Formats: sequence, structure tokens, C-alpha cells
Amino acid sequence: MPSDQSVTSLLQQWRAGDKQALDRLMPMVYEQLRRIAGKCMQAERSDHTLPATALVHEAYLKLVDSDLPWRNRVQFYAVAAQVLRNILVDYARARGSQKRWGGAQKVSFDEALLVCAENSSSILELDAALQRLSQQDARKGQIMELVFFAGLTYDETAAALDISAATVHRELRLAKAWLHRELTQAGAR
Repeated sequence: MPSDQSVTSLLQQWRAGDKQALDRLMPMVYEQLRRIAGKCMQAERSDHTLPATALVHEAYLKLVDSDLPWRNRVQFYAVAAQVLRNILVDYARARGSQKRWGGAQKVSFDEALLVCAENSSSILELDAALQRLSQQDARKGQIMELVFFAGLTYDETAAALDISAATVHRELRLAKAWLHRELTQAGAR
């Protein structure tokens, strides 16, 4: 993985208008974006028509067009994970509207959630639950985004949110329990 300093430096150069910085940045972050996309795609059905590479490329286009004030590598990957998740949610919504929810997608959020197969949720239900969690407790929502979608470590998440790794661990456990309850109840409906 490229160093935090080199990625941060290139992000800042890109933000300042240096288009060549973007050309140097993308090869450095591409593999991590592929890992994040692969993690997102693991929860999708095996015959999904949007491959991880296409997901990364679509996210790349959205990131390049964004006018965000890039601060550092952690923030970049957090935003990238959110963009990837939003693309999958939009894709699921479009597919759902075409098929009227036939063939709903199963999402295994994480083994720690222990959502069994008959109670697994679609990515839309997961997204709705994450939005409710973020409304109820924004920091827990951010922690879920950073750890599960951006693939950041507890230490990186703690640094990004300016909290301790112990707080990340504690709040993540609470967030997982809350999401497990939400998704289990949604599956029972």
C-alpha cells in the first residue's frame, strides 16, 4: 500500500489543479479501490452483472468529477467506499424497479453480524439500516463506513475520526448489534 504521505501529497496537488498528480495517484490507489470494490461485491449474488472492475471505474469517474477538499489518504478511501456503496445501491434500485423486487440480492454484511441466510437483507435494506444508524448516531455510521466499506483498520479509523482505537472497537460492536437487530427485524417482516 502506498504511503499515507505520498497519497496525501498527490491528493493535495490534484486539488490544487495539477492534473498530472491524478495520473500519478490512480496507479497508487487502484489496487486498494479494487479491494474495497471486491469487499462490496462479496456480498452480492454470484451472477451480478456489475463486476468489481466496472464498479471501480464508475467510482473513479465520480471521484475525478468531485470537487472535494481532499485532506488525506484515509479520507479519500472513506469517500471512495461511500461512492462504491452508493453505486451498488443505485444499481440495486434500478434493478429492483425493473424486476419489481424479484430476485432480491442477499448481502452478508460481516460474519460478526451473524445474520442467517433466511434473514439476510438486500443491499437496499442494508443501506436503509445504515442510514437510520447514521441518523441516530452519526459516529457509529461513520465507523461502519470506514471499517467495512473503506477497509480501514481500527487505528486508521480512529485517526480519521480523532478518537481512540478502543472507542472504535466499542462503538463498532454496538453498531453491529444494532444493525443485526434492524436487519433481523426487517427479514421477519
